[in-house]
Amino acid sequence: MAWTLGITGMDRQLEADVIAAFKVANSELGGRWTLVESEQADFVIVDMDSLYGPISWLRLHGLGRKVIGLTSVDRPQTDYRLPHPVTASDLAVLLSEIEIDAALKAAAEPPHTPAPTAAADDIQGAADSAPEAATQTSDATIDTAADDASPAESLATPDSAPEPQAPLPAPTVPEFPVLPVPAIPAHTPPAPTQASARPLAEWLAVGLPAGRVRLTHPEAPPLLLDVRQGLWHGSSRLKPLVPHFTRPLQAADFEPMEATDWDAQSARLGPPQPLQRLRWLGGLLSGTPVTGVYLLQKWPQIEREYPRHFRIATAMSKGPADVDAIAQSAGVSHEDVSEFINAHLASGHVVPAPATPTPPSETGRTGGLLGRLRG
Repeated sequence: MAWTLGITGMDRQLEADVIAAFKVANSELGGRWTLVESEQADFVIVDMDSLYGPISWLRLHGLGRKVIGLTSVDRPQTDYRLPHPVTASDLAVLLSEIEIDAALKAAAEPPHTPAPTAAADDIQGAADSAPEAATQTSDATIDTAADDASPAESLATPDSAPEPQAPLPAPTVPEFPVLPVPAIPAHTPPAPTQASARPLAEWLAVGLPAGRVRLTHPEAPPLLLDVRQGLWHGSSRLKPLVPHFTRPLQAADFEPMEATDWDAQSARLGPPQPLQRLRWLGGLLSGTPVTGVYLLQKWPQIEREYPRHFRIATAMSKGPADVDAIAQSAGVSHEDVSEFINAHLASGHVVPAPATPTPPSETGRTGGLLGRLRG
């Protein structure tokens, strides 16, 4: 297999650094990779920390290219991640992982076999034609015998006439049960039952209990929280964690953990993630009414589970705007925009803007990230 790599969405100095690292990494891998233009490459490195990166990612994603995000963020939305600043060793490891992934995928693909329904149709068709063919053969035999026999014999009905064959039964195709997909509970913020009880989003805002603690819920994966390090372990997807945010919690709900227990469970749950990601989810689920004008200060990390956020971020990057203007420009609901703004107010990517709302659909060159990109 020919491995091709492209580079786009970065300045000249960074591109030169990537090319230099690629030459060393490719030499270590035996020269199996070739550097080509991004339009012809199967894998393309994009600087996701730049203003041009997300735009390049969207274009390449539409072309079916595999994107390697060169970024300092731990969880990019690209297919692969290359740590920034780039080094030859990191690039060599990444290219090796890509080759291994492709080999595993090819080995996992089952051999092509005809569909059960098509096979059943062929067998049934052959079975249906068998009686007709047998009848035609029988008629021909009787006609030939009638020519040679006497009139009396020809009037007699032959006892040995072949009987039509019964149709072959169609093969039984097993029926596989359709497993129901669990629905994600809708967010309905409950009223605290006690003065000390508050939703998880508020605990994340005002401060979690000190030390390493565990939070459990019968309908959600466990959460391991380390407030001192600002990290947590749990599901890599956010939507399964929604039940943790839909009930009031007291300090006693956060179970302290010993070091050995923490090490064992955190290893099973995967690498650590920043608490800021949970604060983002808490803002998304807060249901706080959004009014006024807002400004996108910097490009946010787009979660794969919320693909409409890319369109909202693109609309907001054109300048300050209110919810109505953003929803109309992005082609999404007001609820989607309100959730996006609440989430990114919590993460610091969005701030209130006292200026007069400017509809994102305007293409003026003044103000906004895209206006400055157009020059």
